[in-house]
Amino acid sequence: MKVFVSGCFDVLHSGHIRFFEEASQYGDLYVSIGSDKTVKELKHRPTLYNEDERQYMVSSVRFVHKAFIACGSGKLDFAEEIKQIKPDIFFVNTDGDSAEKRSFIEGLGIRYVVSNRIPKDLLPVRSTTAIRAELKK
Repeated sequence: MKVFVSGCFDVLHSGHIRFFEEASQYGDLYVSIGSDKTVKELKHRPTLYNEDERQYMVSSVRFVHKAFIACGSGKLDFAEEIKQIKPDIFFVNTDGDSAEKRSFIEGLGIRYVVSNRIPKDLLPVRSTTAIRAELKK
């Protein structure tokens, strides 16, 4: 089985690793990474790590079968790649879940699975937004 996820993964943290681990339990994990341009458009800020660094880091995670930079833009920047890879499952967390994404994915006949973001063992809940807020203090 092929499993597909997408995201920015700019400040790679234990929450991302847990997300990859959980998604990989369904099959080989393909990770679409938002380009620097897309992140700037969506988040209205530059990335901390450039797209090549982010791809290298995500590719190095043992749960990831293949990571790549999405060629599109916007919230569905992965549209072309998902049509090429033809995954069985699109895995998303509650933060990334949207009606637009669900409609697009299910329209392609791909199963849409939403994670509950449960941290590994006793690790704290992590998010890039919270980490960035802490760094600004």
